[in-house]
Amino acid sequence: MSSLMGMLTTIQSYVWGPPTLLLLIGTGLYFTIKLRGLQITKFPRAVRAIFEKESGTGSGEGDVSAFATLCTTMAADIGTGSIVGVATALRIGGPGSLFWMWISAILGMVTKYSESLLAVKYRVTDENNQMAGGPMFYIQNGMGERFIWLAKIFSVFGICTALFGCGTFPQVNAITESVNVTFHIPIIVAGVIITVLTAVVTIGGIKSISKVAEIVVPIMALTFLGGSVVALVINRAAVPDAFKTIFTCAFAKESVIGGTAGTGVITFMTVMRTGIARGVYTNEAGLGSSPIVAAAAKTNSGVRQGLLSMTSVFVTTILTCSMTGLVIISSGLMDSSDMNGSTLVTAAYNMCLPHNIGMYLIAVGIMFFAFTTILGWNYYGERCLVYLTGTTKWIKPYKIIYIAAIALAPFLSLEPIWLLADITNALMIIPNLIAIIALRKVIIGETKLYFSKRNEEKMSAAVKAVE
Repeated sequence: MSSLMGMLTTIQSYVWGPPTLLLLIGTGLYFTIKLRGLQITKFPRAVRAIFEKESGTGSGEGDVSAFATLCTTMAADIGTGSIVGVATALRIGGPGSLFWMWISAILGMVTKYSESLLAVKYRVTDENNQMAGGPMFYIQNGMGERFIWLAKIFSVFGICTALFGCGTFPQVNAITESVNVTFHIPIIVAGVIITVLTAVVTIGGIKSISKVAEIVVPIMALTFLGGSVVALVINRAAVPDAFKTIFTCAFAKESVIGGTAGTGVITFMTVMRTGIARGVYTNEAGLGSSPIVAAAAKTNSGVRQGLLSMTSVFVTTILTCSMTGLVIISSGLMDSSDMNGSTLVTAAYNMCLPHNIGMYLIAVGIMFFAFTTILGWNYYGERCLVYLTGTTKWIKPYKIIYIAAIALAPFLSLEPIWLLADITNALMIIPNLIAIIALRKVIIGETKLYFSKRNEEKMSAAVKAVE
């Protein structure tokens, strides 16, 4: 095990090295400048779009509603990474890593906007008359046929991430461990239940998955955020110091507070890399996964869908991860070296909430968040496979393998699983961001056209009102 951990740690340090970090930060910064801070200036418009019915949507192509795609995106995003993943990042990178999660989220909002816009613009219809889109299609149809090899590389990494990274092992492992500790349900029993439920829902495809996501995600997100707010209010005296610690450790050359599992010194590079990597894991901005489901939206506008998609980054990282991180840091348990990510987050919430409410909040949150992530990533991997093979006949064998991975996951160790998830994430990011940068003129042009038309419509409506 030690040799495996050493190998995975080495690979992770390479794939999440300066080039990948610069590519992520640089892409987000470039579009932030070119689109004039769209993630901030147009954020109110994006929020309103969640509750508005798009004009002309009835004639728009797609498989599910735009709101359903947002819920499905959040279902895949807001998994264990937003709870256990944050605690794990704090153990490895210290409190400062939370600051770099915020940076990755702020810049990632405009990145997710860009990739979702492209997904709708370049989507196609497959042989089953379902919408197919995502990085592989905007690489092929946007960059040109000579870049099909890059689209195939992305698809291979997408399948690997679904089967061995974000989609299966970390989620199932977290669920079974949590329900075993909290509700004393045997791991094997929990594993069987998850496997059966996954099989039942995923058979129905994107429509079935989105229906579950529309119900589960809003309820659980509000419940978890509400519980976190209560915990911070109860422990409010420690919150100012928690923020101070976050900013101090974010830029320190070296830190010992909570870093490397609370047992040693961490460097600035480790803090930044851990925060950005975990931020991408929680919001998937730049990863290229969310555009796959965004392409299925019943919408006439890639810009509007992009605005909707970027709100998921705000909810998953700016809200959920921040709440989780602040509760943990303010609890004072960061220096407890005998706790892993799962036990740390549970102990922190239990300390801040009375009558063991925290333990149950974390257990239920992990169960639902992780399960919806499993469902979302099943679809992502399926779409990558269809592109790679050029046919839908391999979907059934893929789902069988996916369900088998779910069944195997409870018996695997958690630490190498998180490292493997980070590695497969990085391998998806590189081809996707190359495509987004290559198609930057399309993104900027579509955005300007959309908002200029909206301004014209507003002016026309104002003139008619005066007349």
